[in-house]
Amino acid sequence: MEKVTGIGGVFFRARDPEALKAWYQDHLGINPAPTDMKMQPWRSDEGVVVFAPFAVDTDYFSAEKTFMLNFRVANLDRMLAQLRDAGIAVSHELAMDGIGRFARIHDPEGNPVELWEPA
Repeated sequence: MEKVTGIGGVFFRARDPEALKAWYQDHLGINPAPTDMKMQPWRSDEGVVVFAPFAVDTDYFSAEKTFMLNFRVANLDRMLAQLRDAGIAVSHELAMDGIGRFARIHDPEGNPVELWEPA
């Protein structure tokens, strides 16, 4: 059976796509989707990942869809310290035996973002 090996893309609605792209790049190191051949895409250990906020009125996907992003991190403590230093609130910190540690933040538009440091 074929299986996915990681996130291939994240597509979601945003009131201000450009500001949101900048926030994710500045605070989480995620390059936005390239718009030309000179731009570098975001690359995970598994390869390129497309990260593309869409305008709130896009018809690319259903208006009823919601989401929670989940991103792997190498060192949750350092990531959370960096985010807190930037004034970003952290919640839902927990550890699950054999799975890893988690914490949640929210982006400027209130979307939940779960950070996961695998066990």
